[in-house]
Formats: sequence, C-alpha cells, structure tokens
Amino acid sequence: MKPLIVATIPGGIITILIFFLDYFQLPLVDKFLMFAAFVIVPLVIVLLSYDEKNKHQRTIYVAIKLLQFPAALLALASVMGSKTWGLGSTAIPGTLSLGWLLFTFLLGIYGLTVIVNRKGRTEEIAIGAGLVYFFIGGIWFTLYQYQFDFFQAKPATHALSSVHFHFSSAIVPIFIGLLGRVMTKKSWYPWVVAIDIIGPILIAVGIIFSKPIEYIGVTLFACNIAIYTTYLLGYLRRSSLHNKSSFFLVLSCIAFYTIVVLSISYPLLKNMFALTIHDFIPIYGLLHSFGFVLCGLVGWGYMIESLKRNSLLL
Repeated sequence: MKPLIVATIPGGIITILIFFLDYFQLPLVDKFLMFAAFVIVPLVIVLLSYDEKNKHQRTIYVAIKLLQFPAALLALASVMGSKTWGLGSTAIPGTLSLGWLLFTFLLGIYGLTVIVNRKGRTEEIAIGAGLVYFFIGGIWFTLYQYQFDFFQAKPATHALSSVHFHFSSAIVPIFIGLLGRVMTKKSWYPWVVAIDIIGPILIAVGIIFSKPIEYIGVTLFACNIAIYTTYLLGYLRRSSLHNKSSFFLVLSCIAFYTIVVLSISYPLLKNMFALTIHDFIPIYGLLHSFGFVLCGLVGWGYMIESLKRNSLLL
C-alpha cells in the first residue's frame, strides 16, 4: 500500500536513529513518544477519510497531513533541548512542545467532526474518542516539557501519562472502531466502546490520585483488548481476506497475548532470574508499541485497502 509506506519512511528512519544512535541521549519514555509522533500518528492519518461534502472536515484533514511532520520535528527538538542540548532549565523545550500540542488539538477537532458527521454511530464515536485522546496526550507532553508539577504529580508522571494517551488510550478505541465498521454488530459492542472511552480516563486519574482506580481502569481496559483481539481473530478466520492484513493483525493479537502471559508469569520469572519490574518495562513497551500498536495499524491499513478494492471489483 503506497500511501502507507510513504507515510512511514521519513519518520521510520528518524525513529531508528533515535533508538540506536548515541547522539540521541534520551530516556526510553521520550524515545517511545517520538516513535508515536513520527510513525504511529502518520499511520493513523492514513486510516482516516473525510466527507467530500464537508468543507470544514476536509480543511482540517489537509492541515493535519501538512502539519504532522513539522510538528513531530518540533516535538523532537523539544525533547532534545531538555535532555541533550542542556536547555532543560529554560522555557525553550516547553515552547517547542506547543507545536505538537497544536497539532494534536487539530486531531482532536477532527475526531469530533468524525463523531458529528457520522451521526454518532457507535464505531465512529470510538474512533473520534481515540483522536481526542491524542490531544490529551499532547497536553501531558507539554506539561512534561515545561516540567510543571500538575496536581502534585511529577514530570515523570506526565511523561508516562503522555505515552499512555499516545498509545493505548488513543489506539485501542480506534482499533475497536475500525472493527465495528466491518463486523456484524453485537449487543455487547456499545459496552465495549463505552469502557474504551472511560478506561483511559480512570487510568490517568489513578496514576495521579489513586492506585486502586488505576488498577480498575487497567483491568477494564485489558479485558476490552482481550475481547477485541479474540473477536478479531475469529473474524479473520472467517474472512476471505487472507493477505497481508491478516498477517499483521494476527501479529498484533499475538503481541497482546504475549504481554498477558508475561504479566501473569512475572512473579515466577522475577524469582527465577532475579528480575525487577524495571527489567520488564522495556519488554512490555516494545511488545505493546511495535507489536500490538504498529502491527495493528499496518494490518488495518491493508484491511481497508483490501475492502475498498473488493468493493470496486463488485
């Protein structure tokens, strides 16, 4: 799929350099944020479409496509300024982060147009909510770069919240919304969407204020992903689309189940190999971001292309 490949080449190259060059002396959380800015968001944009009759939606979509890469470069300059260039004690990193905040604001506005333009259909509400959550991730990113203590939460907590909203909170509703577009509607589907919208908020509130609330949010969210992946695998098994979309979507589901198995096995592995939670965090991060999220976005991109091609042939 040419647009999919073109959208990821520049950002993919920059992401590889960020992860492997010593010059980019960034914490792992910053590297994942840059991965979201340069690769994940462009793939999400590829999955979006606009109503030709809706001038305002089309204008926002064009602005999003034009501004994504410059905004990502400003986000990179922001984290480099605070971590590598010795500007962390100044307001420069925070000011540079405003470019990414503005861009995610446009994503959020576009998400609202998706909900309104599609007359509030459940699957469109999920996709729109996911785009709005990118904006919340942008807010947390700016708070992180300004080093604000918001609600007595430290900047490190802001960074984790930003990663949470750039990956799980934004992506899972979009995945479930895309599934809703192709599946036969079930009575339980609106409940899954509702939990998908509420879950990230519970997790974010829990991170700042209350661990029990965070655990409830994580549990609900994980159960939702389990429902999504289980139904998706069944759908792919019944579907006639045995192509690249199925390959990447199955990989995405396997990555999620691997995370679940590792989480359940953590107490045993910790005792056997003297590992700590800090040893597992990079593994969880890589499986989730590169496995579940990246493979899922690529798979849905190919899925949409296949469905469009088949409808044209019919």
